[in-house]
Amino acid sequence: MSDTITLTGLAISARHGVLDFEKQIPQPFVVDLSLEADLAPAGRSDDLTASLSYADVAARVVEVASEEPVDLIETLAERIADAGLEWAFVEAVDVTVRKPHAPAGVPFTPTTGVMAGPAVSVRRERRRAVVIAMGTNLGRRVATMRSALESLRALDGLDVVHVSPLVETDPVGGVEQPDYLNAVVVGFTRLTGEHLLAELHRIEAEHGRRRDVRWGARTLDLDIISLGTPGESDEVRAGGERDGVTPGAAEASKSPLALPHPRAHERAFVVVPWWQAAPWMTLRTPEGVVALDDHVRALDVAGVRRGPVWDAEEYLDLEGGLR
Repeated sequence: MSDTITLTGLAISARHGVLDFEKQIPQPFVVDLSLEADLAPAGRSDDLTASLSYADVAARVVEVASEEPVDLIETLAERIADAGLEWAFVEAVDVTVRKPHAPAGVPFTPTTGVMAGPAVSVRRERRRAVVIAMGTNLGRRVATMRSALESLRALDGLDVVHVSPLVETDPVGGVEQPDYLNAVVVGFTRLTGEHLLAELHRIEAEHGRRRDVRWGARTLDLDIISLGTPGESDEVRAGGERDGVTPGAAEASKSPLALPHPRAHERAFVVVPWWQAAPWMTLRTPEGVVALDDHVRALDVAGVRRGPVWDAEEYLDLEGGLR
């Protein structure tokens, strides 16, 4: 579950309501705002740039409430939630707007800790398409892939929608090593790229991943290939290098994020299973955004072969466990 920044009891004077006088005479409104985000980088660094200024958030809420009057506090809550998601590292927003002096024609009695009057609460989450590549070439490969897939499905903030078949692929990078099993997962996430990458590193570490040799053999590799829709406003584009040598999982969590993955478009072991999972999607290449279906047909796929099925009985031992 994400961390939260909460502003409670923000008092605002604004002109919203169905009646004419409510749009002319300012009335009191009270806003509670909760922003979900990964606050671990800010907590570790004590750096404001890794978080956000509460004063800036409060000022933005006041600015939104001071804009053109609306009839419904539902609309005001929606606008405030949209404003909360303007900060790139915010993953979800909970907003409650109270109107204590609403002309409802009936009295409201305050209860302990709660202001009297009508209130509207909304929750809005960031939702972006995400493509995650999976790979392994050490140990019990099918068992590892199935376990990693279950970890992805259990990850809060990630909705797995499509999963490719398993493919077996030749290793790339020049390091002598066993063949890989690869797959691609397609879904939606509210998590930022940095937060999702940290969670993928955690899952890799739980499966024994080490980062001693660049492009070397690995028990599990999880890569974000694309976040958002290529060419659309929600596409995340970030520079960085993620394939370098790092001394361990702790340092790996500090790796810069590169999105979209800078070499995914040329790697058949990514593109083929991605196409098998969601052939209607698009991907970004150095030449621009192209249809995945067109791109895979122009790619050299000689090193990619059909792999075992995810739930094949031959991968179960006599005790019913994976081997």
